[in-house]
Amino acid sequence: NASYSNCLTLREAAATLSMEDVKTLDQAIEAAISEATGRSFRLADTSGMGGGCINNASRIRGTDGSTYFIKTNSLGFDEAFKAESHALKVMADTKTIRVPHPVATCNGGSQSALVLEFLPMGRNRHSDWRRMGRELAQMHLHVDRQHGWAHDNFIGSSQQINTRHGDWITFYRECRLSPQIEWARKRGLFLRQADTLLQALPSLFDDYNPVPSLLHGDLWSGNAGFLEDGTPVIFDPASYYGDRESDLAMSEMFGGYPRDFYEAYDAEWPIHPGYHRRKQLYILYHTLNHYNIFGGGYGHQAEGIIRGLV
Repeated sequence: NASYSNCLTLREAAATLSMEDVKTLDQAIEAAISEATGRSFRLADTSGMGGGCINNASRIRGTDGSTYFIKTNSLGFDEAFKAESHALKVMADTKTIRVPHPVATCNGGSQSALVLEFLPMGRNRHSDWRRMGRELAQMHLHVDRQHGWAHDNFIGSSQQINTRHGDWITFYRECRLSPQIEWARKRGLFLRQADTLLQALPSLFDDYNPVPSLLHGDLWSGNAGFLEDGTPVIFDPASYYGDRESDLAMSEMFGGYPRDFYEAYDAEWPIHPGYHRRKQLYILYHTLNHYNIFGGGYGHQAEGIIRGLV
């Protein structure tokens, strides 16, 4: 996915900030880490890291040798960072699959920041992918009474509406597809058959009533990895309670995970046989969101998915 490959690192982004902004942000990060950990933290150095196309990413090291992963963006992203921190805490509380521990959020100068535990990533084996599939299924087994979330959050830089609904089809129509379709049309995409699809959604769920599972929400391959000992890790969530199939579909959007992952997931919690009919429905949401953020060929892809589903 080339759209994710062109983001600035924190060091590169700093070149566009005033020295006063950089200094103020550094001081805010030092204060936030000190307060969160109960130990005085002083910044020793910063190294840029690759990341997504939404936030700037870096690793910082303190004078005491401690390291943290930092995501930064403009002040307008403060709420997004708070929402991400909350989602990571909820997932961590399930004690199923590993996520980075959120340390703090803060604002400094013209920037906001999310401070996370730094996790050294390593290579993976077939057994590690099986473990990831098993642990994701175990996380999905943590369910709620309704679909949605305690508050709206973000999918990339787009607002993700999480109004609670007892009915999944209503939730997916009103809180996922309809807003993205409306935004895409405002950008000039016609989506002629989209209204027909929205009306026909129940036909894809004749024998399937999804339970509200705890979801990662944005589980493409770039948001998962392994520690040096092979422990699976997922990160950059856009969490809510919803149909677990939407996480599985997103995992297949850009090439998919190895077969071991899906076989292990299915052994832990069997995948409904109708998933392969609904997979494109869930990929549609993310394709529309990519169009609304990045534009380009995602619009044609979304129109093609809608035609196929109709």
